[in-house]
Amino acid sequence: MTAEIDRVVESTSVFTHKSLVDLSKYDQSSFDRGRPSWFILVWWLVQALAFPLSLHNFSEFRCWLLRLFGAKIGKKVVIRPTARFTYPWKVAIDDYSWIGDNVVFYSIDRIHIGSHCVISQKSYLCTASHDFQDEAFGLITAPIRIGNGAWVATDCFIAPGVTIGDNAVIGARSSIFKDIPSQQVAWGSPCIPKYVREMKKSVT
Repeated sequence: MTAEIDRVVESTSVFTHKSLVDLSKYDQSSFDRGRPSWFILVWWLVQALAFPLSLHNFSEFRCWLLRLFGAKIGKKVVIRPTARFTYPWKVAIDDYSWIGDNVVFYSIDRIHIGSHCVISQKSYLCTASHDFQDEAFGLITAPIRIGNGAWVATDCFIAPGVTIGDNAVIGARSSIFKDIPSQQVAWGSPCIPKYVREMKKSVT
């Protein structure tokens, strides 16, 4: 009976080609995570417990924790309790910037956020990928930089190696695979610049 079932499954399978990738050959032993394994595990435990259990407006406490684990965090930075940082020692966030709920800093490589930036909820900053032309699916990393005064709106994906220029605006649910020049309003998947950001004069 088992053999008959196996033959039926095999005859109806849609997978007809041999895999080009051999994940048994995957090796990231040469990758430097920046801290020993025990330190990383402690950080993940602290983040899993302390971040979500801290009150919404206890941003300074979360900034303190990030600094404690090696992040460079400026003054008056706002970080929501559901934001997540893979390796905080590879993250720098300058003065007065805001990090929204459920933002993920997949900081396998460096991430630098300038001053007065807003990274809105559910955005994903991804500094690592894989070489899909490599049989061993080798790891590829590249830093992300977001300039002063930039706004990344909700649910955006930022790919490895991307720089978003000073004062740029990225529209909601955009996928950014290439650099965005300074002061450009851009959106889409892939994200492309649409027009120059112009500021209104403040009413005093």
